[in-house]
Amino acid sequence: MILEALAASHDSKGVSELARELNLTKSNVFRLLQSLLALGYVRSMEDKTYRATLKVWQVGRAIVDNVDLREMATQAMQDLSAQTHETIYLAVPDGLNVIYIDKIDSAQSIRSWNPIGGSAPIYCVGTGKAILALRYQRLRERLSGHLRKYTERTITSLRELDAEMSRTRARGYAIDNGEFRDRIKSYGAAICLPDGRPVGAIGISVPETNMKPRDEERFGALVRDAALDVTLKLSDN
Repeated sequence: MILEALAASHDSKGVSELARELNLTKSNVFRLLQSLLALGYVRSMEDKTYRATLKVWQVGRAIVDNVDLREMATQAMQDLSAQTHETIYLAVPDGLNVIYIDKIDSAQSIRSWNPIGGSAPIYCVGTGKAILALRYQRLRERLSGHLRKYTERTITSLRELDAEMSRTRARGYAIDNGEFRDRIKSYGAAICLPDGRPVGAIGISVPETNMKPRDEERFGALVRDAALDVTLKLSDN
């Protein structure tokens, strides 16, 4: 919990702040921070606050590489690309963001674009919202005060996000109605480990001008089936 809180924060945090945020005693927070410090996962700042180090990213990157999510998702992404002719993304969670680790570009003249290695807020885009829906109870409080507005459609209240997460879980896929990029919609579904934890998400990103009648339901069903296919591959490994 301490490591996740530090990794998700833009600023360093002190013992008292972490204790309040995580509902832990200051003595426990201090003791655990000393262990993380000794292991190289955090560093101590001059003002006696603490910040996560890049070792956290290195460990996360090693896990992704060992799981080889990109290879397992390749066929599903290619199938989605052939079925939709739109941009297909593979993303993994990174604190309160998602990072795109693979993509297939759209062949359309009007297309969406984000680079591999780029990131987006977890509550704004289809891949992020799909992951968030399955981790919402754990991440909800951390999102409080961090729901930045990117477009006129961005969800900026926890009450609205509560309802959106409920709808996402019910249908099995997430919809981004132009909440991060204006007039760019996206659809995402979570890829899960055998214990049900989301390890990533696969998504379709499409400019509104390319949308045809009934595309919303079709894209949602396609991305849900693609994510399930990759989830089943993970269960077999």
